Amino acid sequence: MDILIGLLIIAIGSFCQSSSYVPIKKVKEWSWESFWLIQGVFAWLVFPLLGSLLGVPQGGSLLDLWGAGGAGMSIFYGILWGVGGLTFGLSMRYLGVALGQSISLGTCAGFGTLLPALFAGTNLFEGNGLILLLGVCITLAGIAIIGYAGSLRAQNMSEEEKRAAVKDFALTKGLLVALLAGVMSACFALGLDAGTPIKNAALAGGVEGLYAGLPVIFLVTLGGFLTNAAYCLQQNVANKSMGDYAKGKVWGNNLVFCALAGVLWYMQFFGLEMGKSFLTESPVLLAFSWCILMALNVTFSNVWGIILKEWKGVSNKTITVLIAGLIVLIFSLVFPNLF
Repeated sequence: MDILIGLLIIAIGSFCQSSSYVPIKKVKEWSWESFWLIQGVFAWLVFPLLGSLLGVPQGGSLLDLWGAGGAGMSIFYGILWGVGGLTFGLSMRYLGVALGQSISLGTCAGFGTLLPALFAGTNLFEGNGLILLLGVCITLAGIAIIGYAGSLRAQNMSEEEKRAAVKDFALTKGLLVALLAGVMSACFALGLDAGTPIKNAALAGGVEGLYAGLPVIFLVTLGGFLTNAAYCLQQNVANKSMGDYAKGKVWGNNLVFCALAGVLWYMQFFGLEMGKSFLTESPVLLAFSWCILMALNVTFSNVWGIILKEWKGVSNKTITVLIAGLIVLIFSLVFPNLF
């Protein structure tokens, strides 16, 4: 029962993350870089900071926890992850919600699951390590199938149809950006792993397992915010879009939707840390939890892609390939439970 609860919590967080790009369409009169910076204030600073307060032992402080060790490396990996988060947003811009998230998150799932295991000395060719490796391979296979469906969609659409579905559609550029996003985004998992001493200090101080990892999340997102803020401000200057922030008439509307996008995005990691606390009896599932989150993100993002009509007008073959990919992804979530 605990495992089912844990997976359900992760799934809820994943659904929120996959919904976080929908509010973009409600933002008015702002360039991409302006929206990305303001939603980042909420996604990577405000809500992670509020969440981290739940992980502070009674009578303690965040500074005390961070002093337990690993804070610097968590921020460093967060800065690297910030490159992934930045290019991840660009992948949505060039490929759309469905295909962009599929490629980025697929790469992120593989690297983010296997690298921490390798750093911990896990042998990926026997025992639990082999199960973990096979699970990741199944997940990547499902995402590759979905990626193929995306290429079929591109082949069958006219330029006008591509622009109607995704305004700045560019397949080659989008694929390169999405792959880079996936590799760098995997650094988030490494940042969480680096902050293990902080999580252990919270547990030792009496914090429930549900919340003990939240102070580490803030450190990783803080590093990511630094990267994204620097890029967005540079783009504001280069594109002469700094004036976006002076458009008082749209501030109320845009602030609401930026905050909504931010809290929805943050919920994936809030849910991941809470869900992992229910998976402690299954070491394989615990190690596989990052891949589970990414697989669910891909699944839900394609559901949103269908709702947003990004797959409108494609052939039956393309839809069949897409559904096959989603089925393989769902199987990858069940696979570790078979052993």
